[in-house]
Amino acid sequence: MPDLSAAAFAHPNIAFIKYWGNCDPESRVPANGSISMNLAGLESRTTVMFDESLADDELKLQGEPAPGAALARVGHFLDVVRRLAGIDAYAKVVSENNFPMGVGIASSASAFAALALAATRAAGLDLPEIELSRLARLGSGSACRSVPGGFVEWQVAGCEEDSHAFSLAPPDHWDLVDNVAIVDREHKRVGSTEGHTMAHTSPLQRARVDDAPRRLDICRRAILDCDFEDLAEIMELDSNMMHAVIMTSEPSVMYWNPATLAIMREVTAWRGEGLPVCYTIDAGPNVHVIVLAESSDAVQARLHQIPGVLEVITARPGGPAHLLPTP
Repeated sequence: MPDLSAAAFAHPNIAFIKYWGNCDPESRVPANGSISMNLAGLESRTTVMFDESLADDELKLQGEPAPGAALARVGHFLDVVRRLAGIDAYAKVVSENNFPMGVGIASSASAFAALALAATRAAGLDLPEIELSRLARLGSGSACRSVPGGFVEWQVAGCEEDSHAFSLAPPDHWDLVDNVAIVDREHKRVGSTEGHTMAHTSPLQRARVDDAPRRLDICRRAILDCDFEDLAEIMELDSNMMHAVIMTSEPSVMYWNPATLAIMREVTAWRGEGLPVCYTIDAGPNVHVIVLAESSDAVQARLHQIPGVLEVITARPGGPAHLLPTP
């Protein structure tokens, strides 16, 4: 077997049309398609080394040994890579993010996209982007969207194993900025993986899924045409629909806090004043405020004035997962 190590990085992504709920939970095939934008400047960096002397897989996150659940999840993913490569050695995995984890900034997406690329290369595989996207999906559904670059669509593929993501447009297609308003740095109580399993318990989920093709079409055309008004309206609608499902699932989950709501109200008012700005919120309290680049500084200044905003992290459209040099 190859006794190589490999390192890779990938960006998290922000979903304009959300993924929430699976039609096949085991392989994370989504109940509906989704569209996202990779976030440049935010990244997970992961190194994988397969070593026949190891008695088990090892995982370090942010410089510390990972808890059992995280290690088990990574070990399960590495089992898939081992089967693909025809090897049986355990691996040492080291992963670090330069942004907060578990707060609704898709840290698992970038982590498993980077892991998929680093692990397959360390195992001697060179997968094309489509296959790498399918593989990353098994670790975290939205990780498949962090493999391609720029503005990305994840296809449902009829609830089949072929479900993967592809690039709709490159990063330089549209100069948008995501101003992530951080209102809570604590790890969320209910993670996305658990939330997906509860989606079907909401009486609103079926209506959300049935309407998804319409929202996807509007969002896709808005991105390709650089139509901010259409993008803003459909993005906010889709975000609100997902959180309505989350709030009406059993048990009910409320990710928002008072600062979250304050930002939503303010952003809506700013757009009414003519600013090209809109919001979307993943599974967490922090708000992604999307704006045309020329208005980003003004929006950042306004966000800092809202009580409860701890910091604002900014990101432009980012590229695909990439290999890094190894020592």
